[in-house]
Amino acid sequence: MSTIKTKDGTEIYYKDWGMGQPVIFSHGWPLNSDSWEAQMLFLANHGYRSIAHDRRGHGRSSQTWAGNDMDTYADDLAALITTLDLKDVVLVGFSAGGGEIARYISRHGTNRLDKAALISAVPPLMLRTAANPAGLPLAEFDKIRDGSLADRSQFYQDLASGPFFGANRPNAKVSQGMMDTFWRQGMTAGHKNTFDCIKAFSETDFTEDLKKFDLPTLIIHGDDDQVVPIGASGLLSAKLVKNATLKIYKGAPHGIGYTHQSQLNNDLLAFLKT
Repeated sequence: MSTIKTKDGTEIYYKDWGMGQPVIFSHGWPLNSDSWEAQMLFLANHGYRSIAHDRRGHGRSSQTWAGNDMDTYADDLAALITTLDLKDVVLVGFSAGGGEIARYISRHGTNRLDKAALISAVPPLMLRTAANPAGLPLAEFDKIRDGSLADRSQFYQDLASGPFFGANRPNAKVSQGMMDTFWRQGMTAGHKNTFDCIKAFSETDFTEDLKKFDLPTLIIHGDDDQVVPIGASGLLSAKLVKNATLKIYKGAPHGIGYTHQSQLNNDLLAFLKT
């Protein structure tokens, strides 16, 4: 397997497909780099170097007890970029991965970057606060924690067969394979790591991070996202990121990398070519 080692000794697994300008994909919770395989293969076949890593504690990376927070995730991403000596990079982050790349830009700057894309991403802040009334109440994330502790395997199955892919909507066309791969990826992640990550993706405020974006940025979000509602995420991020391009997928759920694979692939390719 291809891995790098961070300064605290954590091994981060990554895939590296194709040649050309590097595109790095950051995955969502509780998934891993396998969730990006359709986009990676498509872009690699169109002349781009597709790279995706398993976040610490997820997939094939080390299941560390500590460091399950956005600052460390961003620093791990920086370690990957510097170890591979990548330049002119396009960062693409889905859901929690959108927070990861936002925090990377805030902590490490954009000298090695060319563009960024936020896909169904959690920024600027998922949690409802006095300053963020459009967010979700803390009780919603406590439900995720409770479900994870009570029966993590069943909780992931329920999430996949319900809101993640929009399978609970009338006339939804969600394959068993989509639901199975969500469950499989989730169960390869560490229990402690995924539990801690709930707080990381829901309570981290990325408002100031987004204000530091100084590169072309594409924001894509489904307007029927039941996991990361667009009103508190994509729409607000588009206002905070200078000169961002916002694309709204009508009727689309959270997991658009699967449900709207072709549309997302082509939108990413068009963005890369601009």
